[in-house]
Amino acid sequence: MKALICGAGIAGLALAARLLDHGWDVHLVDKAPGPRGQGYMIDFFGPGFEALTAMGLEPRLRQLGHPATEFCYVDGEGRRVAGVDYDRFRKATGGGLVSIMRPDLELLLREAVADRAVLQYGTTVEQVAEDSGSVTLSDGTRTTADLVVGADGIHSRIRSLVFGPEHDHFRYLGMHTGAFVFEDEEVFRRMRDRFALTDTLHRQMGFYGLSDGRVAVFTVHRTRDPALPADPREALRREFGGMGRLVRRALDRCPPGDEVYYDQVAQIDAPRWRSGRVVLLGDAAHAVSLIAGQGASLGVAGAHVLAERLRAAGAAPSAGAAGAAGAAESVAAALAGYEERWRPVAGEVQARARQRVGEWFLPTSPSRLLLRRWGFRAMRVPGLDRLLTGALFPTSRSTVARLSE
Repeated sequence: MKALICGAGIAGLALAARLLDHGWDVHLVDKAPGPRGQGYMIDFFGPGFEALTAMGLEPRLRQLGHPATEFCYVDGEGRRVAGVDYDRFRKATGGGLVSIMRPDLELLLREAVADRAVLQYGTTVEQVAEDSGSVTLSDGTRTTADLVVGADGIHSRIRSLVFGPEHDHFRYLGMHTGAFVFEDEEVFRRMRDRFALTDTLHRQMGFYGLSDGRVAVFTVHRTRDPALPADPREALRREFGGMGRLVRRALDRCPPGDEVYYDQVAQIDAPRWRSGRVVLLGDAAHAVSLIAGQGASLGVAGAHVLAERLRAAGAAPSAGAAGAAGAAESVAAALAGYEERWRPVAGEVQARARQRVGEWFLPTSPSRLLLRRWGFRAMRVPGLDRLLTGALFPTSRSTVARLSE
């Protein structure tokens, strides 16, 4: 059995690794010229952590992680306003939480498929026939696959080709986000072992001191205009200028725009994830947005569920016309089972994220800002700490193991 996966990001690589374990031939294509170095720090927990553990990748995940001692909010000069010990978050997840740069998570998964899959950068899918699995790549290559997967992110090429134009599925949440890494000894010294966010209205900049002495930054700000700027660096300087000395130092050291990750904060609401031999995975199917904080986890877990449904449905190598017909039926059954099981999980996270837009993540009024500060201070109160950390780091009621059965 052969899988053609469009998108060599987190979801696509996770699926490739698991399908390879089950004896599939896997060909990954990605339009980027090579692995992406851009990205931001993520807290990886929940179903994705469970899936990586099942795949035997937890030790490497922890090795690549960046342990933090404190999560806090700071003013424009970097002075602490409110915060909480990071161990509270780890306890809330039963120890199943690792802070890791998004590119490092991709590295982990890329290592898992090394020398086992065909990985082709600078290439995407130009045409696909969902019933036959016939695919034409941008380099002119034509191939046929038993399974074609769109794991190519929120602006998915596969979704547009098979399931309709992007605007039919795109829910803009009124924000833009950016991320970059810079070097500054003073900022690193103040941010070392901390994940710090500016305590501000309508816009926010986050800082994380990395183990190599650099500082990772992510930004988010509200804007009614979904259009992306021609120069992300200039857009960030314009939007975040005047927020204080700490932010100014970061903006002064921001790399050129083509080295900055920048995109809309949005969700994908696709009414269908499968058609014939084609299926959507990860953000291409159900982007939950930066606000949810679980996109990478859901991408890995969804890939694991899909791979295990294919295995359980009997989608394995076969010979002859009868065998090919049976394989097609088993793939169709597996895709139906995957969507039936995984759609409610992703939908729940999306709904929860939309509720958080104006309430916690990015306050729109001084009263909401004050309420958030009180919330963090209340974490010192026994009982309330479990309630609040549970709200910040929710876990799915359905385990990956049960969904994969």
